[in-house]
Amino acid sequence: METTAIPDYPRGVTFEQVWATLQDVAASQKETDRLIKENAERQKKTDEQLGGLHNRFGELAEHLVAPGINERFNELGYHFDEEATGGVKIRENGKVKTEIDLLLQNDDTVMAVEVKATPKVKHVEEHIKRLEILRDHRRKKNDRRQVEGAIAGAIFGTMEKKATVEAGLYVIEQSGDTMKIDVPDGFVPRKW
Repeated sequence: METTAIPDYPRGVTFEQVWATLQDVAASQKETDRLIKENAERQKKTDEQLGGLHNRFGELAEHLVAPGINERFNELGYHFDEEATGGVKIRENGKVKTEIDLLLQNDDTVMAVEVKATPKVKHVEEHIKRLEILRDHRRKKNDRRQVEGAIAGAIFGTMEKKATVEAGLYVIEQSGDTMKIDVPDGFVPRKW
């Protein structure tokens, strides 16, 4: 039978010495916990600052999109006579169900535009849910106008543009100092 060797401990170690070592370890752990908490607080402040900066980029993009957006859609035959900018909240039972950055309307169509500095594929999926909420909200009010959507961005990646078009949403992108609506051949906007 094999035996496991027990390490040699120094002889003559007193209880007080062991206790002092344990106290040092506890103090060291307490300091580590304090530093972790302090770092987490710093990270939270940084995240809040970055979130605020991201919102400011979103506001900037909205200010770039809103002027002239009616003209762009008029060129496509929509002729919107109402424009709501700065965020339209859809409320039900006292709760905000969704928010739309820009909402354009005429007698036949409601166009909901999501504005992002740099659109991502996840924004396409989120906007589709937003459009479904808008459609359902309008139906409850007996508003049978078609709901359509668009995503506007200063910088569109190829993959994001493709996902937007495949979802049946218009792509509105920056072109110099104005915005243009990119309508590929064969594009048919989806109606909700």
